[in-house]
Amino acid sequence: MKNLYYILILFLSLGYLFSCEDEKYLSSADVKLRFSVDTVMFDTVFTTIGSTTQHLKIYNPYDQKVLISSVKLAKGETSSFRLNINGVSSNEVQNLEIAPFDSMYIFVEVTVDPNGQNLPLVVKDSIEFVTNSNPQDVDLVAWGQDFNLIKREILKSTTWTSEKPYLVYNYAYVDSNATLTINPGTKVYFHKDAGLYVKGKVVAKGTVENPIIFQGDRLEDVYANVPDQWNGVLLYSGSSNNDFSNVEIKNANIGLQVGNIEDKGSAKVKLNNVKIQNMAYAGIFAMKSDIQAVNCLITNCGFYAVALLVSGNYEFNHSTIANYWGGYGFKARSTPAVFISNILNISKDKPDYIGDIEKATFGNCIITGNAIDGNELILRKSSEGISNYMFDRCILQVADTFKTTNTEHFVNILKGIDPKFVDPYKKYNFELDTLSKAKDVANRTISKLYPSDLKGHDRFLDNGPDIGAMERQEKKAK
Repeated sequence: MKNLYYILILFLSLGYLFSCEDEKYLSSADVKLRFSVDTVMFDTVFTTIGSTTQHLKIYNPYDQKVLISSVKLAKGETSSFRLNINGVSSNEVQNLEIAPFDSMYIFVEVTVDPNGQNLPLVVKDSIEFVTNSNPQDVDLVAWGQDFNLIKREILKSTTWTSEKPYLVYNYAYVDSNATLTINPGTKVYFHKDAGLYVKGKVVAKGTVENPIIFQGDRLEDVYANVPDQWNGVLLYSGSSNNDFSNVEIKNANIGLQVGNIEDKGSAKVKLNNVKIQNMAYAGIFAMKSDIQAVNCLITNCGFYAVALLVSGNYEFNHSTIANYWGGYGFKARSTPAVFISNILNISKDKPDYIGDIEKATFGNCIITGNAIDGNELILRKSSEGISNYMFDRCILQVADTFKTTNTEHFVNILKGIDPKFVDPYKKYNFELDTLSKAKDVANRTISKLYPSDLKGHDRFLDNGPDIGAMERQEKKAK
């Protein structure tokens, strides 16, 4: 019995020793954690609006457990940053264990206090780590921007300036008989599902050097070309004398809707040097409207780059309509870059809307893309209405069966030709490559009416004007 007692004591002692061994941590003063980055960076954050969440990964590179005695924000509770440390929402946590060759996450958010001026401000802090009395730190840096908040606002006649950006929540609504004037260099950011809705009119005139920007409010690099971040701009039928010049509209659902079925009359807008890019549904979606567009770049939309429906007068000159949609979903695009139809079907239960498209002309334009059937232009017509269309000296990406021999509708067409852009997929660069067949072959009569391109370059400095919105600029030999 006594022997059994000593054996039991021995096993308990061995268990205790192994237990102590399990609890041993690497005790060297030279222990250093490894981090996924040395600085956690936040792109521009709107003041008083919380940021997106960034993360930091902490690694134990050793074959023994490491005990981090302290993890905390250097500025503590006065910091603009907030931490979630290994699942604990706190700006300071003690005695964190990391198993051999294991890791843990720290998630970081920031809110920047306004400074009352339109100067970028930088907010800094650091996360401090202490392991075996050995200090380490990771910097936190956020750039902030003060702004004008527009939230569910009905606007009378007013001017938006470039002094501070504008952040629109829900909507900004330009009332009937009101004019929203937007000065060069103004930036307008829209929160998720927000939009600019216009019953009156918008006069947005930027310059080549200082364009006006409309885009979503997610300013991190990862969101730079992501569609459907906001609703878009809607010009209701009856809204006239709208003028957009040197304007960029990015990453919405419908970039610019011109006209609507419910309201009487037509919407009218002039577009000069306008970029509309990365839309979930359409770049320009127009019905019962009047559009004059010059030097426009309309690219990468989930369904249509340009849809002209029911009725109206439409004129596009020296524009590049290139729908290289991709990378945002699993479904390939089967709709055309340009869709022209005097019929609109809302639902099976309602009759079609049929109207008269009195004019839809395209001069010196590129219409191309990556539709699965290779057809980037569809013309749909009801014999009950009028559909007058004309394409003059255009590059058309269409199916082999698409007929362009009728000179009442097609003149000097370059059919099925790759315009050869510099890099339409990765860098979204729709300038012409040096081997492009769009070079020097535009209709000069049209080009003389618009001698400068989207970027302000002279179209007549080389052998001839190019088709599309941008004139190829050859590098001069030194």
